[in-house]
Amino acid sequence: MNQEIKKAVIPHGIVRLDIPIQQPYEDFRRRFESAVPMWNRDHAFELIERQAPWPEVVADVTASAPYDFLLYWKLDLAPMMNLAGVRQRATEYLMGNHVIAETMYRHDPAAALYVPLRCAIYEADGGTQFTIEQPSATLAGLDRDEITQVGIDLDHKLARLLTALNVEVPAELSESRMVV
Repeated sequence: MNQEIKKAVIPHGIVRLDIPIQQPYEDFRRRFESAVPMWNRDHAFELIERQAPWPEVVADVTASAPYDFLLYWKLDLAPMMNLAGVRQRATEYLMGNHVIAETMYRHDPAAALYVPLRCAIYEADGGTQFTIEQPSATLAGLDRDEITQVGIDLDHKLARLLTALNVEVPAELSESRMVV
């Protein structure tokens, strides 16, 4: 492990997807949180403490995440923003899957910078929005084909989730593929 670590500055682009939701904010937020359940932190610590075999962790995530994603963190921004007189509701999330994250982490632990995915549901211009950075575009910044491919798979999983939530899927998600 006596490898020299090189300093690097790596510019890369992102693609932010602002997706209009044809549902009231509170209805969509509840449906989203039902489809993407909260990660059970206590259960995860129990798996870690007893050094559960990885196949058990995979089975646990498969059983817990009907659309391949779990919520690791949630922040309701409205109470604090209301203090400033801003009345739009917004909820921010970290959404991911540690089994999928491992498939990138093994190639480059810097993947932890981009997964779990950060997303938000908020009120804007009298409607509801869902905003997320396109996983494949963001992860392509790590410049590893293995990680970029997982990002493309995440695009497709995100498209599947949005379809289940009756949301129009941006073409960028359903049409993403590896460019060789």
